[in-house]
Amino acid sequence: MKAFSSLRSLMWCHWAMVRKKGSLILCGAFLFVAWNALLLLFLWGRPPIGRLGEGGGAEPGAGEEWGGGKTKVGGANGLAGEVIRLAEEVESELETQKKLLKQIQSHRELWEQRKQLGKRESEDTKDVRNVEEPKKSQQIPVVPLSHKIVDDTKTVTGKHEVLMVTPPRLVMKEQEHEQEDKKMPEDEVGQTKPNPQIIIPILVIACDRVTVKRSLDKLIQYRPSAELYPIIVSQDCGHADTARVIGSYGSQITHISQPDLADIPVRPDHRKFQGYYKIARHYRWALNQVFNVFAYSTVVIVEDDLEVAPDFFEYFHALYPILRSDPTLWCISAWNDNGRDGLVDPGKAELLYRTDFFPGLGWMLLKEVWAELEPKWPKAFWDDWMRHPEQRKDRSCIRPEISRTITFGRKGVSLGQFFDQYLRYIKLNTEFVPFTKLDLSYLIREKYDETFEKEVYSAPLVKVEELQQGGSLKGSGPYRVQYSSRDSFKVLARNLGVMDDLKSGVPRAGYRGVVSFISRGRRIFLAPPEGWTKYDTSWS
Repeated sequence: MKAFSSLRSLMWCHWAMVRKKGSLILCGAFLFVAWNALLLLFLWGRPPIGRLGEGGGAEPGAGEEWGGGKTKVGGANGLAGEVIRLAEEVESELETQKKLLKQIQSHRELWEQRKQLGKRESEDTKDVRNVEEPKKSQQIPVVPLSHKIVDDTKTVTGKHEVLMVTPPRLVMKEQEHEQEDKKMPEDEVGQTKPNPQIIIPILVIACDRVTVKRSLDKLIQYRPSAELYPIIVSQDCGHADTARVIGSYGSQITHISQPDLADIPVRPDHRKFQGYYKIARHYRWALNQVFNVFAYSTVVIVEDDLEVAPDFFEYFHALYPILRSDPTLWCISAWNDNGRDGLVDPGKAELLYRTDFFPGLGWMLLKEVWAELEPKWPKAFWDDWMRHPEQRKDRSCIRPEISRTITFGRKGVSLGQFFDQYLRYIKLNTEFVPFTKLDLSYLIREKYDETFEKEVYSAPLVKVEELQQGGSLKGSGPYRVQYSSRDSFKVLARNLGVMDDLKSGVPRAGYRGVVSFISRGRRIFLAPPEGWTKYDTSWS
């Protein structure tokens, strides 16, 4: 009856609060007293927690503890103890809830960070395995592309292959941009500005050079963020000393090993080119790992004999959105084939060009382009294959005035070809250029072509003799020297000190047939006649 009376009082108070706002304070006090009375009545008539019967308990010892309750915890003292115990349980539960809320908040913040790094395309989720970071190297199975992934350690068919991996510091996520990003309006500078959170992995192709340490030391020294620029070293050849050098970097890099070290069957006259076949096989495997296993959307490829410039990462970070926005581009290169000291302008470290010649030697590739190239990847001589019209498809690359990489590896499958004559003299940039703060939209083809052709063909046409020592020309130029055939190009290139070879008719560092360089302090354009339309593939 007391409980019923209290409940009726509560109902009356609720009605009174609605009808009379003036009695709000009084009613609140009454509610507080009534609620506590109800709580005490409830606890008074409640059987002790844990007792199932007179002599049994839900917990060990419950019968003894509660069986003597009439003498041990009877009366007011027992009620007070029960209230205190309940309060402690409530406090404990609230503390648990508080911890859970903090964990939820923490996971939410982590999720927001990952969302900012990019989104994984839904159709790729079944083909991607996250790589977690342990403190030591672990073994991770390599799943051939023809195999169906069942879980992290099993494949449906084929031989189980294992490679050593030192996982990176971050679970690798794909940052695929929506396809419409490829069609950014070129005239809006803001849309060609880099995203500060884009992840750009660096793939180092290694074999048996222990001097890979020089390359890795510079990459790690200049790397602004291990999370945004993870370094993956892919090693072929199974060279133990080189593997130990790579492994010494621990969690600073990811070390993967190409599992197939067997010789490749080749025709008799190509046995001396076995190394080129193995390099092509290694590139294919390594790029498939980057795009299909690690699931990145872009990559910068360097070899184990390249040293990078201080602004190497800044350069690629700034040019990534240009590559994304202009479908007439298919790579960004850090290399200038004519980048010898004396052939470049040391005061123009920020100067960039479009080039129709695939330079390599530190270059950025998009996943979409790899998906196009991978099914027809060649068995050997992959770099020259890239320069064929069937692959290039009239697309260009970006290259710098001053190289952001140099090669220090005379030893290699090419047996030092071009190294002593050209490569060892390439000038490496030493000045940090803040490319991400510059407007690089001038590299979009529609803008670039108009300005470039105007600059080239408005330059005075001169003979090569006038440019040589004792010539009559004065001033810094620019000047234009014209060639009209394959042979005339080669003669002029040799006289002016630039590389004279052509691949599928394209000169090294050339754009629309024009090679730009410095000669005796003057800007020179070695160019075809005005009105040029296409390359002659027989000029090779």
